[in-house]
Amino acid sequence: MSVPDRVAPNSPADLGLTELSAAIAEGHLTSVTAVTDVLDRIEASQPTLNAFRVVRREAALREAAEADARRAAGTRLPLLGVPIAVKDDTDIAGEVTAFGCGGEFEPAAADAESVRRLRAAGAVIVGKSNTCELGQLPFTSGDAFGHTRNPWDRTRTPGGSSGGSAAAVAAGLVPAALGSDGAGSVRIPAAWTNLVGIKPQRGRISTWPHPEAFHGLTVNGPLARTVRDAALLLDLAAGPHPGDLHTPAPIDATAAVGRDPGKLRIALSLRIPFTATRTALDPQIAAAVHDLATTLRALGHTVTIADLHYGVLIGASFLPRSLGGISKVHRSMPAAVVDPRTTANARIGRVLSGPALTAARMLEPLLHRRIGAFFDDYDVVLAPTTATPAPRAEEIDGIGVGATNGLITGACPFTWPWNVLGWPSVNVPAGFTDTGLPIGAQLMGTANAEPTLIALAAQLEAERHWERDRPTPWWT
Repeated sequence: MSVPDRVAPNSPADLGLTELSAAIAEGHLTSVTAVTDVLDRIEASQPTLNAFRVVRREAALREAAEADARRAAGTRLPLLGVPIAVKDDTDIAGEVTAFGCGGEFEPAAADAESVRRLRAAGAVIVGKSNTCELGQLPFTSGDAFGHTRNPWDRTRTPGGSSGGSAAAVAAGLVPAALGSDGAGSVRIPAAWTNLVGIKPQRGRISTWPHPEAFHGLTVNGPLARTVRDAALLLDLAAGPHPGDLHTPAPIDATAAVGRDPGKLRIALSLRIPFTATRTALDPQIAAAVHDLATTLRALGHTVTIADLHYGVLIGASFLPRSLGGISKVHRSMPAAVVDPRTTANARIGRVLSGPALTAARMLEPLLHRRIGAFFDDYDVVLAPTTATPAPRAEEIDGIGVGATNGLITGACPFTWPWNVLGWPSVNVPAGFTDTGLPIGAQLMGTANAEPTLIALAAQLEAERHWERDRPTPWWT
């Protein structure tokens, strides 16, 4: 597998979240300088990379100046003055939440709970990153904004639906970003852009103003170049709102970084969950995941080839919740202008939103017991994140519902079961194809297993140093 040229950091945005927050806190860099640099890089990249739907230049610069004044007055906060991005399914007071759609929308009246918590930590939200319509696809494309491009290859998608966040981080526009994951939408773009992407336990990061998102499938999660940065963003965005339906006990993700995870029993599973579409695992991705398993064995873990058998019921639980969620969000956005495929999915979702949805939710305890039994013998499952490298960005254009389903299922059949279960999973970079496209692998655990997964991911990062690999800039 080829490894791309390593590009030395050359701006504040090339620093990681932890490094940049320390530089600002210690007075080596002002927030205004860092935020201006980020905004200038975003503006220069928009015609080509196209990672953002909303850029908050005036507001962000004002907030950066306020952060500098607060720091000068003695205020200390973990992200004081640090620029980050959030996905365009997340409300920011005074900004439109288009969720990838066309049309005219009223600005949000209040921050989402995750944004409120990031602001409380001192972060400056520079903008809202692009996502596909209602988060349905592992592509970040739409008639309303065009194609977001992959920093590693301009012809490829960065994945989706958190592709704008992933592209922005991988390109060094921002040190970290928040995304959301309803069927792999953090992990898939992380895999295709050489990032760490954490899908946390359901409820770990509040989805308020929604008590739960997409009938419990969708969670918010961080994207960053390092495990430490992803863990830091997770900790600072995490926490419940009183209206949340799911409130897991708190964890300390940052403390898990650098902690010895112990000698773990790891199952290497390449089996593709049941799909109605023909799927196959790319040999280069299979080889990369096996190579990661070799590294894990060298670190002292026991890695056993042991396929996880999901069964057909997990798919029966996923589809009504996913399509029902699309229908619900679509109804809440009557002014949205959307692709015919979105309209078709929303129509199917309305049909499935009755008894089928109720039955789907009732299956979850059974699935927890059935799949949880696998973890009697193993601590972690290692699996591919995607079945193929990133497709061409235009591959999603102008095709019907059936062809779209075949395309996205063929590329991304691995991630969605963990959304049904609500359990945590972490994408880690696993190398590159012979043409230089990033490959990712998932570390998957049971409920509230983030500390173990994060400790294991950090151990891998210390050995493989994927954070050193950066794309050669073509977008400026």
